[in-house]
Amino acid sequence: MPGNRLASILLLLTLALAACAPDAPVETSLPPAAQEGSASEPEAKIEGKLVVYSGRSEPLIQPVIDAFKARYPAAEILLKAGSNSEIANALIEEQANPQADVFITTELFTVQSLSAQGIFQPYLPVGAEQLPAEFLGSQNLWTGLTRRARVIMYNTDLVSPDEAPKSIFELTDPKWSGQIAAAGSTNGSMQAQIAVLRQVIGEQATEGWLKDLIANQVTFFGGHTDVRKAVGAGEFKLGLVNHYYFYLQQAEGSPVGIVFPDQGEGQIGLITNATAGAVVKGGANSTAAQAFMDFLVSAEGQELFAELNYEYPLLPDVALRAGVQPLDGFRLADVDVARAAQEYQATFDLMEKVGMP
Repeated sequence: MPGNRLASILLLLTLALAACAPDAPVETSLPPAAQEGSASEPEAKIEGKLVVYSGRSEPLIQPVIDAFKARYPAAEILLKAGSNSEIANALIEEQANPQADVFITTELFTVQSLSAQGIFQPYLPVGAEQLPAEFLGSQNLWTGLTRRARVIMYNTDLVSPDEAPKSIFELTDPKWSGQIAAAGSTNGSMQAQIAVLRQVIGEQATEGWLKDLIANQVTFFGGHTDVRKAVGAGEFKLGLVNHYYFYLQQAEGSPVGIVFPDQGEGQIGLITNATAGAVVKGGANSTAAQAFMDFLVSAEGQELFAELNYEYPLLPDVALRAGVQPLDGFRLADVDVARAAQEYQATFDLMEKVGMP
C-alpha cells in the first residue's frame, strides 16, 4: 500500500480498537439529545449554516442537498466531500472543536468506528423506525440511508454477455490479466467488500483472492467514477463497482453491461453494503442537522437517491428507478453487516499485508 494512502487511514486505525468490541445494547432511555423533538417539526425554524461532511462524492450528494435547500431556503449549506478516511480523520482532529454538523458515509466501516470515538450524538430521524433494524446504529448514533450492491460491469464492445464473469472469483482468471479496473484500498466500498469476504469465506481465502487480483494486474483507482469511465471508454474490459455506477455510465451512452455475481449453486451470493448518516456531537447547528437527517430518511429524500443515483432505498415502498433490477430477485450473501463493519482494523491489516494499492 503506497505510503500516502496508508497515512490517510493510520490516524483512524490508531483510535479504532475500541470499535472492535460489540456494540453496546440499545438503551431503553436515550440521552437527552435523542429525546428532543424532530428538527423538521413545523415549529422548528431551519436556518443558519449547515456544514455537511460527506464521504460520498459531490455529484452523488449535491442533488439531495439542493432539494433540502429548496425546502429550507433560510439554511446555508456548506459541503465538504472527500474519501471516507479523509473525512473521518478530519472529524477526529476536530472533535474538540467540531466544524461539521452532519456526516454522510458510503459504507458502515467508518461510521461504526467514529461512533465508538464519541463523534456523534444520538438521533433517530423521523420515520427511521420503518428502516430495517440492521441499518440502525446502536443507541441511534447513526442511520442507514441506502443500499448498494457490488457488481461486475463490462464493456459490451469488448466482452459478450456469455463471456462476462459470473463470479467475483473469476476476476482472478489469467484471461482477464490487465483488463480489470477496481477501486483501491482507500475506497470505503472496496474495504467493506473485503470485510464481508473475510466473514463469508475466511481470512485465508480472502487473502488469496486479493493476492490473485494483484497478480492478475488489476488496476486500482482511487474511486469508482474513474473505474466506470475507464470501462465505458473501453480502456478496460471489466470493472468491479457498486451497481449504480453501471447505471450512471449507461446513462451517458456507453456500451456497458452488468453482472450481479455469485448467484450460482454453491456460490456466496450478492454482496451488499449501505450508506449512512449521523449528527455530529457539538456541531453548531444541530437543529438543521436533525432536519437534514429527517429529510434523508423521508420518502422525498429516498426517492431522490433512487431516481438520481439509481440506489436501493432502505425506506419501504419507495420505487426504484425504472430499469434498476430489484434486490429481491437475487440471493444475497449471508453476512452480519454490522459485525463485518466492526472488524475494519483486521481488514485494513489484510490490505496492507497483501500490498493492495
